Amino acid sequence: MTASPMPDEQRIRVLVVGSGWRFLSGISYYTCRLSNALSSRYEVGAILMRRLLPARLYPGRERVGHSLADLRYSEDVRVFDGVDWFAVPSLVRAVGFLRSFRPDVLVLQWWTGAVLHSYLALVLAARALGIRVIVEFHEVQDTGEARHAWAARYVRRCIRPLLDRTDGVVVHSRFDLAAVSEIYGIADMPAEIALHGPFDHHEPVARRPGPDGICRLLFFGTIRPYKGLEDLIEAFAGLGPGYHLTVVGETWEGWTLPAEMIVDSPVRDRITFVNRYVADAEVNDFFAGADVVVLPYRRSSASGPLHIAMSHGVPVVVTGVGGLVEAASEYSGTVFVPPASPSDLALGIAKAAGLAGRRHADPSSWSKTVDAYSRLFAQLDSTTSSNQTEPALSPDLR
Repeated sequence: MTASPMPDEQRIRVLVVGSGWRFLSGISYYTCRLSNALSSRYEVGAILMRRLLPARLYPGRERVGHSLADLRYSEDVRVFDGVDWFAVPSLVRAVGFLRSFRPDVLVLQWWTGAVLHSYLALVLAARALGIRVIVEFHEVQDTGEARHAWAARYVRRCIRPLLDRTDGVVVHSRFDLAAVSEIYGIADMPAEIALHGPFDHHEPVARRPGPDGICRLLFFGTIRPYKGLEDLIEAFAGLGPGYHLTVVGETWEGWTLPAEMIVDSPVRDRITFVNRYVADAEVNDFFAGADVVVLPYRRSSASGPLHIAMSHGVPVVVTGVGGLVEAASEYSGTVFVPPASPSDLALGIAKAAGLAGRRHADPSSWSKTVDAYSRLFAQLDSTTSSNQTEPALSPDLR
């Protein structure tokens, strides 16, 4: 079915689909913040992916279903919670919600192949109703999934029918746009770059001063192979007694090397290790007690911990990889270092320590994100997608 013309901006109805609260992650927070931000300008609904996969397969299986987030959807956002990986009857009900809400645009948050079958069903239902489809890419594919050849093949093959019915894409950086365009072959599709909005939703607390002469370092976030925490543990051992390190994060993908290095570190007495996914109520205390946040990623498209740090005005040492360069380049508290280099990381930490003691202004803004969506809506209204006349079901699944 051919997509209908977009209505006046004030009347555009947007339905966002993304991660729910049961399998809590950074995408859960992003989906909520984006929906709330869009509701300032449009009529917004949200469909949440409730059970992403069998809980035993999830890296954070012990906390699935626990109430750890304080963030809530705006009263202006109609929420359907949610869709389960086994589809019946939740996916049928989600399609009913879509038909009832009848959006002009369906916005899919993409980060994992676990949602692909559900997304394809929602897209087929949307296109049958003449609804435009936008995919916002947070990753090409989750890095843990991509390590498994069968999962990578499944996504590369089965995402094609979804993208063939997609009208436009949103990414967080020029780096991401190039990567997504190359891997999925969508270079000619309308696209907008929307820098990640601020993660400033935690209750504000006063900065907590530390001991005289001590620079308090913080690593925050899940512990995974690409996060580079082992580089920080090695660098920290050579920094001297004027530094203390706190590591806060849940181990994923069986990546226990950093934990083992902490245990064996010659400066173990200056390292605090909180090896779990902390609740929102605790997050501010860790950032309020940090002088410098260190994010030694070896690769990354975007980083929630980076945006939490910037919302607190704390200096950050971050590797110049992926989309992080664009995300943090305008932040006055940023010190960039090369990836996978403990010696350069140690030098960057020493430099960032000189930036501590004053609050740095966060350059990110959700209004800029909404502006990017508005520009993409305008593009979709002024162009005719080559996908719009394709049949709802196609035998070509390449």
